[in-house]
Amino acid sequence: MKSSIKRCALYTRKSSEEGLDQAFNSLDAQREACEAYVKSQRSEGWRASPALYDDGGISGATMERPALKRLLSDIAQGKVDVVVVYKIDRLTRSLADFARMVELFDRHEVSFVSVTQSFNTTSSMGRLTLNVLLSFAQFEREVTGERIRDKIAASKAKGMWMGGLLPLGYDAPQANERALVVNSDEAVTVRRIFSSYLKLGSVSAVERELDGAGVRSRRRVTKMGIKLGPARFSRGALFHMLKNRIYLGLIVHRDKVYPGLHEAIVDEDVFNAVQAHLEANARRRGAARRQVERAPLTGIIFDADGGVLTPTFSRGARGKLYRYYVAAAIQRGTNSGPEADGVHRIAAAPLERALTEILERCLPTRNNDVLGCLRRVEIHGDTVQVCLDSRHLHAIESRLIENEIAKIDPVDQSHLRLTIPLAMPVHGAHLRINTGQQMGPSPDAVLTRALRAAHELVAFDRAGLPIIQMAPISPHGRQIIRLALLAPDVQRAILEGSQPVGLKVSDLTSRDLPLCWKQQAKVLGFSSPT
Repeated sequence: MKSSIKRCALYTRKSSEEGLDQAFNSLDAQREACEAYVKSQRSEGWRASPALYDDGGISGATMERPALKRLLSDIAQGKVDVVVVYKIDRLTRSLADFARMVELFDRHEVSFVSVTQSFNTTSSMGRLTLNVLLSFAQFEREVTGERIRDKIAASKAKGMWMGGLLPLGYDAPQANERALVVNSDEAVTVRRIFSSYLKLGSVSAVERELDGAGVRSRRRVTKMGIKLGPARFSRGALFHMLKNRIYLGLIVHRDKVYPGLHEAIVDEDVFNAVQAHLEANARRRGAARRQVERAPLTGIIFDADGGVLTPTFSRGARGKLYRYYVAAAIQRGTNSGPEADGVHRIAAAPLERALTEILERCLPTRNNDVLGCLRRVEIHGDTVQVCLDSRHLHAIESRLIENEIAKIDPVDQSHLRLTIPLAMPVHGAHLRINTGQQMGPSPDAVLTRALRAAHELVAFDRAGLPIIQMAPISPHGRQIIRLALLAPDVQRAILEGSQPVGLKVSDLTSRDLPLCWKQQAKVLGFSSPT
């Protein structure tokens, strides 16, 4: 049985922070009126709770209010019997939010009282009256919002700055003014960013240049006193700056543009050239991204640490598209470098080709999309583990070759885990897949291309002796031509793809490389030539 004492929680709220620093403010006035009302009901056992539920500077359109959350929590814990407010709109201005609160009040047998409006939520008529008044409160809030939005639109149409985060290159308007003031020092940085983009042609390149030069964003302090910056420019911030028409002296409101009261920082010709370049890059990225999005291993490929590898791409000097599966840490630029354990960046096409060949050999039935049978792919240092439907186990076991292992996944019995010896050592900036003898040799494109270039500089007489047709002009050519004079067995191994793992062009052009073919093979890690 409930106690005859009614514990009353007094809730107060003010939408703006104006006047809250005064000795007696609006919150104090509301609480004083509520306390007086509770005292008038003292004969009914009403007692004001000592806990303060004050929300200053917060709109009634949101439920994200600290004091309101504490009040609702105390109600749920049975610490409150009556909620007292000065006016109903102090509690909320949303009809939907009020309906949820009334349900909570009813569930915990809590009454609701408005001091200036006599309401009793325990009756249907009281709830109807409350809902009608609350509908008017919500209507008033929406009309006020529309009026403010109309005022902002009219002011921007006149070129006024109506607040917000100040763009780099401008200071806040002076007192009683609405025109941004150019910051001469920051304006130099803004112009540098635009000119650097036109010169480098890439936002990422601009980001690296600014970071290397120590250029940082401005330091600012939020209304909550939080200090932000100076910090390095991110790609997102640079993209926003390069597209911001405020640097042309314009004010943008939704889809409309108006002449601003402030001065321009960037010339119109420069700005238009930047926009054209951004659009061209966006079209190229869109076409490449559509190809990347079709990557068949998306969402099911993981590194040895369990981190997901996402598809990405880069373009070569001639515009050729190269696809990769890359760990998130590498995309964020937080990886620990090539010496980090495990494989975190993989060339997509060779991996997909190798897995397709293996699955076509192992699976009992052929189809056009064998990679679609995969449930999970895990990349380890010298193996790749793939998960398939366990019903394939008996058919696959008879098709396995040396060092391939198939067994039921101990974690998920519905999956078959197939371990494949696919070694993927890093070669320069790329990853090359060595699939072992069962998959055949894998020639290195960089080595074979260099060997072909060397032979284009050399001819052979009838005795088979090399003759240099012309002296290479460039230092690179003088280095490359040495490959044509390597031991024949070494050259043959390069063309067949059976060269030692990790062999690079720089190893073959070293000045310390012996002239003796047998010693060459030994130094480079080849078996002795015949």
